[in-house]
Amino acid sequence: MKKEYRIKKNKEFQSVFQHGKSTANRQFVVYVLQNELEHFRIGLSVSKKIGNAVVRNRVKRLVRQFFLEHKELVDQNKDYVIIARKPVAEMDYAEVRSSLQHVLKRAKVLRKTV
Repeated sequence: MKKEYRIKKNKEFQSVFQHGKSTANRQFVVYVLQNELEHFRIGLSVSKKIGNAVVRNRVKRLVRQFFLEHKELVDQNKDYVIIARKPVAEMDYAEVRSSLQHVLKRAKVLRKTV
């Protein structure tokens, strides 16, 4: 993902946590907050409880891949913070994709699925 599509600073994460709306399912928690930009930004949080660095980085790659493939379907002008929960460690990409589609539909930020 390009640099302008990422949330990296703690202040930005805290802003989304404090002022955004959260939606969750068993695998992910998603916080959504309106931003002033013309595109969306994502921040990822994967705890050490999920696994070692290899597992955590794999989860982050899978989530980034989902947003890369579905960037036209996701509402623009929003910041997304995705928190991965423990079951994600054993999931493959198809399961991660369907779980993220489910939670983003519940948050009413995904237009339609492909």
